[in-house]
Amino acid sequence: MQVGSDADVEPGTLLVAAPQLLDRNFRRTVVYVIHHRAEGTLGVVLNRPSEVTVGEVLPKWGEHASEPQSLFVGGPVEQRTAICLAALRAGEDTGTVSGMVGVRGPVGLVDLDGDPADLVPKARGLRFFAGYAGWEPGQLAGEIERGDWIVVPALPDDVIADPGAELWGRVLRRQGPPLAFLATHPGDVRLN
Repeated sequence: MQVGSDADVEPGTLLVAAPQLLDRNFRRTVVYVIHHRAEGTLGVVLNRPSEVTVGEVLPKWGEHASEPQSLFVGGPVEQRTAICLAALRAGEDTGTVSGMVGVRGPVGLVDLDGDPADLVPKARGLRFFAGYAGWEPGQLAGEIERGDWIVVPALPDDVIADPGAELWGRVLRRQGPPLAFLATHPGDVRLN
C-alpha cells in the first residue's frame, strides 16, 4: 500500500495518522502541513476541538470563527501560541489579501494582530488553533517510513471542516482503495 513519503510532504498536504499510531497526541488525527523545509516541519491538527471558545482567547476574532467556534488543539508544541488558517472565497488570492501569508491555493495563515473586518468578507471560513505539531529535520521522514503517517492531498474545506464530520475517515475514504478501507478500522482491534 502506497502511503507517500517525505518527498510527498509539502505545505498544504495532509498527514493522516495511520490506524496503528496510538500516540495520544496524534491518534486518528489529520494534520495540515503549513511549513516543510530542511529545518523541519510544522502543521496543525484539524480534528481536535477544545472546550474553549475562540472568543474567550481572541475576543475580536471569536464571532468570526467557523463552527464550532472552538479553539482547536493544533498540537502538543507551544499550546499558548495561537494560529489561524483561513480558506478564502473563490476569486480571492492569499497574495493580495492584507494580513495573510499563503500556504497553498486559497488557504493561508492569518495575522491575528490585524483587523478581522479586512479579512472576514474575503474568507469562507476561519479556524483557530492553540499550539502546533512540529518535527525536527528527518524526524517526520522516519515516522512516514515507519508507517505512522499517510501523506495525502488536502482540500481547502478540510481546514474548516466541522469536526463532527469525522474528518479522519472522510479523508481516507476519498483516497479510494486500498487506503479507503482504513476508514473502517475500529481503532481498537479488541473491539472488532
